Amino acid sequence: METFKRTPLQLFNLPQNFVIPLFQRPYVWKENEQWEPLWNDIRRVTELRIAEPDSHSTHFLGAVVIQSHEAQSRRLTTWNVIDGQQRLTTLQIIADATCALLEDASEIRLSGQLERLTHNDEIYVEEGESRLKVRHLNKDRDSFDEVMSAEPPVDHGELRFSDTQIVAAHRYFSTVVGQWLGPKDSEGFSIKAKELTDVLLDGLQLVSIELEASENSQEIFETLNARGTPLTAADLIRNFVFQRLAAEGSDTAKAYREDWPFETKFWTREVSVGRTRVTRSSLFLNQWLVARTGEEISPQSTFARFKSYVELEAEQNMADLLPEIKVQAQQYESWTEAADRPGGDLNPTEMAVYRMQASGVELLKPLLIWLHQPGKILGDDVIALVIRAVESWVVRRQILRLSGSDLGRIVADIIAANSVAPSNELVDRVSNHLARLNVTSTYWPGDEEVQQALMTEPAYRRYPRARLRMMLEAAENQYRSETKQPQIERKGYPIEHLLPRTWQETWPVDTPEKAEERQLRVHRLGNLTLLTSSLNSKVSNGPWDSKRAALLDHNTITLTGRVVKRTEQFPWDEELIDERTIELVETLFKVWPVPKGHHGKVVDPQTKAGDWVELKHLIEANLLTPGEKIAATHRDFKGVKAAVAQNGSIELDGKRFSTPSAAARYLRKSPTNGWYFWAKEDGRRLRDLRADFQNAMPDDDQLLR
Repeated sequence: METFKRTPLQLFNLPQNFVIPLFQRPYVWKENEQWEPLWNDIRRVTELRIAEPDSHSTHFLGAVVIQSHEAQSRRLTTWNVIDGQQRLTTLQIIADATCALLEDASEIRLSGQLERLTHNDEIYVEEGESRLKVRHLNKDRDSFDEVMSAEPPVDHGELRFSDTQIVAAHRYFSTVVGQWLGPKDSEGFSIKAKELTDVLLDGLQLVSIELEASENSQEIFETLNARGTPLTAADLIRNFVFQRLAAEGSDTAKAYREDWPFETKFWTREVSVGRTRVTRSSLFLNQWLVARTGEEISPQSTFARFKSYVELEAEQNMADLLPEIKVQAQQYESWTEAADRPGGDLNPTEMAVYRMQASGVELLKPLLIWLHQPGKILGDDVIALVIRAVESWVVRRQILRLSGSDLGRIVADIIAANSVAPSNELVDRVSNHLARLNVTSTYWPGDEEVQQALMTEPAYRRYPRARLRMMLEAAENQYRSETKQPQIERKGYPIEHLLPRTWQETWPVDTPEKAEERQLRVHRLGNLTLLTSSLNSKVSNGPWDSKRAALLDHNTITLTGRVVKRTEQFPWDEELIDERTIELVETLFKVWPVPKGHHGKVVDPQTKAGDWVELKHLIEANLLTPGEKIAATHRDFKGVKAAVAQNGSIELDGKRFSTPSAAARYLRKSPTNGWYFWAKEDGRRLRDLRADFQNAMPDDDQLLR
């Protein structure tokens, strides 16, 4: 390996080819992020040289790594571009765009100098071969060859590949250089043209790292790109895969064409994972790797773990492994596209993908990939039952708003523990694995706890809208399955409150107590349904008779049709909301059941995650005692006291409230943070007690020791 500082003239001067291998990532540079800053630097250096003729100002472009390669032509030296293909391609595009403008302006000497940066002289090129010095072998080849070979003046809109990033770059530089040069008969045109040409020839500098054919280019590529540069995991894996294929003697061009699926828009699109965005191809390869290894693998470790898996664990050569990756990538793409369709029934795997999208998680995808791994013979019924179990585990925890941060480890553990499990035992083994979990961070909640939450929680406010819609759709599909109807369409149907959110004018009650009871039920699950289209506000908030008549238009949705039928003789009221809540909870338990006898008990002192503490937990921890008085701290309610009941509720004015905030709202008649509102007689607010409780909670690692 040798390192040189070179100008474009020194790098490109000789008759030669720079080959960008097919496995290198496509051209991705953009106007705002790369083209415009680069042009500004080139223009700055050029204008400085015009203003100060003795100036030798230069601009450093960065590094390129090239490796000598056996030439296909006897006359042309050939280099493989190992790294720096984005800047080499851009430099070629700038030179060609400027060359075309100068040729059209009859600046033949200057255009000829630039042409020798991009094109080999015909005398060195075999008949029928391209004169271009940079040769793309990946999907950029056609667009690059077309625009770089177009006759000036270049009409970019007439090119066959006018919508590609390569042509967009050429169009951009043609435009900005042309605007800067001005009309060819304008004053100063020739001076600008000469100085710009000189800068493109020798006013730019690159570090050229040049390898012998025998040197390990993959190692250098990883060193340059795997530590903090913007290359994705999929980019690094692609380079490794095709280097490996080449070492095995495989036809890399055929493998890229037939077995590498990750160059389409579907795979290059960025998707959100938590607070970060990654390409879908990188995400899939991470999930595929979890499915293969049974290990939880961070996104940052994807490439390193893939490499070690291939080199140390996979009992296949790359030529056999890559087609398997392709098959599973095609499955993954099919599931995702099915989940995105608004209509048509989904199978259990596709439905799981849809529900994960609605919930904003990727958690179960490694398990889905594992269940469909080539060579794994599992019946559709086994796959469906495994998915039902793990979905139940995840959704029930979401209903209780428990943390999901430790669940990826459990998914990996299930894969590892059942890698050779017989098909007829798999469902029980997965269910039993989940049922044995007994710490807050991972346990599988039972019916009692979930029912208690859904019977009292204001579901419309507690859950993200897409997740809540998914739950209602699940209940609807359960109803439909009982009568063999197609699944509900996934069109983002609006969620309607049967009892309106603003009910006071058209649904009046005669006492404050009844008003409170009614208000408590407005956002509960039993008061929510799906409609095929939104009602206008007058009907939505109007009297029940007119609203029920409007709901008749939506009775194709079973959830709504049952409400209409239930109210043939009696209007919608609190009692019916409670009944329907129970019915919906029982229906969701059919969709996401737990094993018979499973209660979801935990061994740590808390039955909830640390960020969802209730008064009963403070009582259990002796931070509060049953019957203890707590006082309002708001200046308008000084002296008002309430009592803490044995079950963790609050007694005030002969009424019982399930949360501190509910009791505070009763006093203030507006939403109030009860943890701040109420305090012990010693002055400590409930929020202070909650903080003491959370600080005393042992870590999960300590509980497992």
